[in-house]
Amino acid sequence: MTTEQTIGAATPDRTPSGGAARPDGAPSPGATEDARLLAADWPIAASTLPFPAVTPDGRTAQDDPTVWHEVLTDIADAGFDHVDLTDSWLRPGDLDGPALDRLAATARDLGLGLASVSAIRRSVIDAKDGAANLAYSHRTIDAAAALGIGVVSVGLHQALTAEQKERLWFWTAPGHHDDPADRPLAVSRFQELGRHAAEVGVLLSLEMYEDTFLGTADSAVRLVEEIGLPEVGLNPDIANLVRLHRPVEPWQELVEKTLPYTNFWHVKNYARDEDPERDAYLSVPAPMQFGLIDYRAAFRTALGCGFQGVICTENYGGDGLSVCAANRDYLRRHVLPKRHGYTLGTSRVRQHALAGAVR
Repeated sequence: MTTEQTIGAATPDRTPSGGAARPDGAPSPGATEDARLLAADWPIAASTLPFPAVTPDGRTAQDDPTVWHEVLTDIADAGFDHVDLTDSWLRPGDLDGPALDRLAATARDLGLGLASVSAIRRSVIDAKDGAANLAYSHRTIDAAAALGIGVVSVGLHQALTAEQKERLWFWTAPGHHDDPADRPLAVSRFQELGRHAAEVGVLLSLEMYEDTFLGTADSAVRLVEEIGLPEVGLNPDIANLVRLHRPVEPWQELVEKTLPYTNFWHVKNYARDEDPERDAYLSVPAPMQFGLIDYRAAFRTALGCGFQGVICTENYGGDGLSVCAANRDYLRRHVLPKRHGYTLGTSRVRQHALAGAVR
């Protein structure tokens, strides 16, 4: 396994005092605070969300390694050293062993670390496809382990409706709502996935999304507590909620409640305007520094809660990769800590990147 593939694996030179780091991301006795991530080496991944699963000339990312090379080259040329394999582009869980080896080699040759997998719209409690999505999630965890990836993000959001697909911004139309009766099933199936992830050295992160059991801060935190496994935490993609054209929780409250349980983070932002008297709520995608969410303040809270996980930059609309790159630069230049000695709190879930982040 190469260093580019070891997000989450122990790397002795991340602990200058000589104490080897533990696989769970916590420093072993003798490790110093200098093992804490800094802006220069924090793993920030480009999402492959902006890239289509089928190219204009008809090639599919799932079946054609030339597409992998083209997309990963674009990501590397944009200055990224890590990538999130978002399965709307490529499904690692549906690749065989030789294909996984070739994917890893392609990334390695381009100097890219495979940091995370984001499996989206694969709800394990889907009334029709829940069992199939559960099996797919297990395959995705195994694929992540085979690639040396330390975290897999899953969620409860389901396929877009026909109405959502017709909208410029899909979040302006109503989508699926979880049935409260399905909550015990969500808990048991996430426990099953969490135990599997723990067995192969991977963390499971649950992405927040409206109208699911991960759709409010209180419900998301309660779900993690009900699951009760240190390897299962939250992916507080709070911009998914901020963008809704309806009243939403204040982003500050979302941050304060969810970051103690965070082990991975999709970051993006939206400009938002509200006129409650007219029942008017509007949002459009925006670079991180210009949107409603103050990520400088959010990351200050995150550090106080012990966050040391992979960050995945996302964007909808326009030149998504360039916006992701600008968001990465904003984080490194203005948000993430640049000096050793910063205060790091204790997370309520396991952190992986602290021990294994490399650039």
